[in-house]
Amino acid sequence: MATLEKIRSKSVFLIVVIGVALLAFIIGDALTNSRNILGDHTTVAKVGSTKIDITDYQRKREELNNQLEEARRNNPAQFANFDTQILPEMALEQLMQEAIVLDAAEKAGVRSTGNLLRYYMLENPRNPEVMNLVRQLNAAGLSVQTPQQAYEVIFNPKRNGLTDAQVEPFQRAWLAAEKATEKMIKQTVYQRLLVGAVKPNDLDKKALYNDYIATTNVDVAFLPFGNLDEKTYPVSDQEVKDRYNKEKEMYKVAEPTREISFIAVNITPSEADQKASKELAAQTVAELSKGSQLSKELKKEGVNVTRHALRAADIPAGPAKEYILNGGVDTARLVSENIGGFTVVRVAGRKADVDSIQLNIVSTATEAIGKRVLAALNGGLPADSVMSRFSADSVATQLNQWLPLYNADGATNALPKNQLDSLKNAGGRFIALQQGAQGMLLAQIVKQNAPVTIYEYDEATYTLTPSQKTKSDARTAFEKFLGANNTVEKFNANASKAGYNVQKFTVTSSTPAVPRFQGMDQYYPESRQVIRWVMIDGEKGEVSHIYNSSDATHPAMYAVAIDDTYDEYVPVTNKNVHDDIASRIRADKAGDKLVAQYQKKTQSIQSAAQAMGVEVKNYPSLRFGMNSGVRDQGVVGRISGAKADKKVNITKGDDGVYVYQVMGKENQNFPYNEQMYNQQYFQFINPDLMLMLQGTDRVKNNIYKFEAGD
Repeated sequence: MATLEKIRSKSVFLIVVIGVALLAFIIGDALTNSRNILGDHTTVAKVGSTKIDITDYQRKREELNNQLEEARRNNPAQFANFDTQILPEMALEQLMQEAIVLDAAEKAGVRSTGNLLRYYMLENPRNPEVMNLVRQLNAAGLSVQTPQQAYEVIFNPKRNGLTDAQVEPFQRAWLAAEKATEKMIKQTVYQRLLVGAVKPNDLDKKALYNDYIATTNVDVAFLPFGNLDEKTYPVSDQEVKDRYNKEKEMYKVAEPTREISFIAVNITPSEADQKASKELAAQTVAELSKGSQLSKELKKEGVNVTRHALRAADIPAGPAKEYILNGGVDTARLVSENIGGFTVVRVAGRKADVDSIQLNIVSTATEAIGKRVLAALNGGLPADSVMSRFSADSVATQLNQWLPLYNADGATNALPKNQLDSLKNAGGRFIALQQGAQGMLLAQIVKQNAPVTIYEYDEATYTLTPSQKTKSDARTAFEKFLGANNTVEKFNANASKAGYNVQKFTVTSSTPAVPRFQGMDQYYPESRQVIRWVMIDGEKGEVSHIYNSSDATHPAMYAVAIDDTYDEYVPVTNKNVHDDIASRIRADKAGDKLVAQYQKKTQSIQSAAQAMGVEVKNYPSLRFGMNSGVRDQGVVGRISGAKADKKVNITKGDDGVYVYQVMGKENQNFPYNEQMYNQQYFQFINPDLMLMLQGTDRVKNNIYKFEAGD
């Protein structure tokens, strides 16, 4: 009884303990299930067991961004319009290829030896981080020129007068670079092994050789199908379905795919905006006619003024140039006005100035030597004798150097005005341009060009952009259209009536943004967010809300409707698929009919050609698999395999009806080169090494779950 009472007294406590344990079990199970349902929240992409983690992806994105910034600094013209919307796919593709190859290398047991690591880290560094470490050490005041010297400083600090704490960050960076280089070595070695695995045997090489030396002399009469009439050669939906079922693998997709209808609305200045621009232009002319300064009101509206001082040859051709050369000083004129804005020019003045001078320059190691050299030069010593009079270690000369004072951009400011004036006023004598503890820089004007006219003018420019009201009105109209046409059927049916143009595209998670044209690598600005909605949030038949491109000069709005979705195969209902199959069935029917029609007219190739209304062409050296003039390779194969019996043959091809007569065959005398046919075999096979490693695993691309949120 005592025991029972104790249990009863503890019952509430036990219930609480059991309840907490049960709740913990339920929550834990729920969390596990939710992870299974929602997927790995840090995996950007996955193929088989190979994953790309968000941290690796972000690192690669930053790396590509840095490379792009450097490219823009070194070659701004080429990379000025580079579309950064493609960077996510570039980063992911590189990471996937690296990961797939590395995973295969690990499974194959490929290892990075110490000798290889030493070679790629010290002797021939492939990892850019190694040379980056060299630069960082120099920036920190540690003079090193090679990876070997960097390694010595980093891992033998005391020998180089450093503490362990000073080099510890560099040691971490070096070890990280080693780890990355080990991966690179494994990938490189495995890729070489993989390429080496695709080799021909002796029969393959001999077959390629035989196909190359074997030529056929053949006469051909070809009647192309052209545009086949659908009524003459009807194709039923059932015929299309039957052919589709036989050839379904041709239409397999690599990843989930969407067919979309897309509208881009480019907002342009309204008539009211253009009228306001004209008023601004008139006001700008009036203000510049009074002086070079513009009022705060005009500057606030976006009118900008730039002062130029150019030679006549450097002034851009056009209406402005004529006015700058001939217009009155302190007068202004509107020289350009269109839907893009306007340009007003004010002639500020004209002056005569020397545009280039020729100098003798002498530099000295110390100020004391400089004074001696200066005295000698101005005492009559020729400039070209300085090196022989004074020690070569203490002086250096640059003789007869032309220095441009003006170029296509205006005054070069190659020398400060006070130095230039001193040179001009020196009367041909040497003067000291610089002097101090670091030595002296002496210069003398040898020759100067005759003065030319320098035209000084102010250029006021204004870029016309849609006003806030214009943008608001365009958005209101677009919202009204989408509100009334919120299904894919209405969206497509009524767009043109409302003045909108619908474009059709096929997109996947690997599509960087909405392309301007199907199959082209040019994209609508900031349209990546549209693809995200299509691939992540939208459903078949739905219409999106409005997306905006924030370009101030060329603002735009986008909307999209999802026409169809498919994950495995493009369906036969797809118009492109249906039309492709139907056209090939129609060609088959036309071929059969035309072969039967002209079969009886093939007593000779000339009679067949006459009946078809075409000419006979001779190909004296037709080779199998080569560009021979006969486009249908199936027909080329039949010709190459036929006997030289001069029999007249008729056959249908993919593109028309062929009548051919093999007149002769010959094996040309070319030497057999085993290495050449090794290379030709690889080119002929053209193996997709990544696809070989990937096998049947499909890439699961989650990139839009991490980027371009709406």
